[in-house]
Parts: sequence; structure tokens; C-alpha cells
Amino acid sequence: MSQPKFQMGRLDHVHLRVPDREAAARWYAQYLGFEPVEKYEFWATGFEGGPLQISADGGKTMLALFEASDGHPMVPQVTGVAFSTDAKGFSAFARSLPNGIEGPSGQPLQIHDVVDLDMCWAYNFVDPWGNHFELNCYEYERIATELIAPDRVEAQRYWPRELYQRHQG
Repeated sequence: MSQPKFQMGRLDHVHLRVPDREAAARWYAQYLGFEPVEKYEFWATGFEGGPLQISADGGKTMLALFEASDGHPMVPQVTGVAFSTDAKGFSAFARSLPNGIEGPSGQPLQIHDVVDLDMCWAYNFVDPWGNHFELNCYEYERIATELIAPDRVEAQRYWPRELYQRHQG
């Protein structure tokens, strides 16, 4: 078996669909010790359908609670697993595309399928059995200067940048 060009990083978060985000957050808090991660509060409050990130270990690993709705602004949200990696690994993954990995649409994943989430960059993809994955890199500025600009990558966006800028003040 040949060596992969890229290896996934650590588990970052798991996407969960729930009918009521706040009720789910209370249950996870009461029974499992999860708390909202303030750093990512913008995603829950800044736009319709964003995830509420909760964690029991200070944000090292999280659950991303999405309200189950047809109006979600991202890919039709299903359960999935997100990993994060450093800028070197993220760039290696991006520059290896297309490489046989498909995006959620069923088309080959391309470098321009990267998503700008204002605080991090992400790729959404599926395995051959339809399981959804996300690869994130939180070294935002480094990816912007070392991958996005030099490779002239046109990133996807789920919401206007102004929403995040207002959140930042």
C-alpha cells in the first residue's frame, strides 16, 4: 500500500443534528459536563443555522450542535466528524487536490472548494460510503498568506464577512 500524501490531524468536533440546540446544550451540560465554547459563539449567534460549539475539555474537542432544519446555509447538515490540522498539513491536503476524494456534491474535491469560516479554513468531503468529514485549520492568517493568496484560491463563504467583522467589534 502506498503512503498517503497527507495524514489527518486531531479530532476537532463532531456534527450533531438536534431539534432544539438550546435544549440539547442543557442536556449535554447537565449529564456530560459540556459547556459552550465562547470563542465560537459567533457561529451560533451570527447567522441562521450556525453551530453551537460545546466542549467538556475547554474546547480541545467539541460537539457542534446544529438545529435540524431545511434552511441551513451550509451543506445539508448531516452528522459528521471534523478534524483539524496545522497549516503545513492543511496546505499539503489542499495542494494534493483533486486526488480521488469527493466533496459532498459527489464531485471530485478541488482546491477551490475550501471554505472561509473567518476564524478557520475548512474542506468538507465524503468517504466512499457517504460519511461526511470536515478538515479545519485554525491558523487563519498563515493559510491566507501561504496558500490562498499565492495559489489564487477562490474560497467559498457561507455568510458575508461583515457578520464576523461586526462580531469582532
